[in-house]
Amino acid sequence: MRAFLHAPTPGASSSVEQTRARRSSRLRWRAVAARLALVPVVLWLSACASAPPPPDWQANAFASLNQFTQAYLEGNLRVADAEFARARAEVARTGRTDLLARLELVRCAVQVAALVWTPCTGYQALAQDAAPQERAYAQFLRGRWQGIDAQLLPVQYQALVTQVQHEATTPGSAPPAAGRLGAISDPLARLIAAGALLQSEQLGPEDTGRAIDSASGQGWRRPLLAWLGVALKQAQFGFDTAGAQRIRRRMDAILTP
Repeated sequence: MRAFLHAPTPGASSSVEQTRARRSSRLRWRAVAARLALVPVVLWLSACASAPPPPDWQANAFASLNQFTQAYLEGNLRVADAEFARARAEVARTGRTDLLARLELVRCAVQVAALVWTPCTGYQALAQDAAPQERAYAQFLRGRWQGIDAQLLPVQYQALVTQVQHEATTPGSAPPAAGRLGAISDPLARLIAAGALLQSEQLGPEDTGRAIDSASGQGWRRPLLAWLGVALKQAQFGFDTAGAQRIRRRMDAILTP
């Protein structure tokens, strides 16, 4: 079984073009799911490779979820809210509260990446219908890692959580000198992990720099400003006047292009 999306291709002139379009849609969905670091289970856009195209609600939900993520990270909240509402409406058509809970966790994860730590009320209202993987992921996003079964989390976070749990229970242990996030290669997954670490007061300056580089490299304005703000406070706390001025110049460049 593989998570993918068979999106119909209106106006395709041949079966070859239709096949290419389906393959492109499947690849786009895999990329989005990996970037969002969703729980490692077959998501609602799942079907066997030989199965017929999935229903329209799946294609529509995928498209809107992708647009929501991009718009939110770019700081276009009006578009982000509208696209998430569309995605939620499509999933709601199924009557599957467990899928709605999973969808709400996507929104919470993207917010954590941008250091927006408002209560995840959409998920909380559906938490009783969520699977163990979603419940563990929700706890991860809140920075409450003690007691989490790391094997229930997305694979890119398992080693990180295991390391932090080990440090908390082993006297004399210390975080890696180079920071904790180096093993996470995906930019959005790294930002989500950094946000969760910051909530648990486990984030060091090295990983703040990685978060900034991740957001900057993708041109994600909203999380970049948030993480530059964290770096500014760290510089001020360390009496690094030159560093603080350099960070302010970067923030000014974003705010007044």
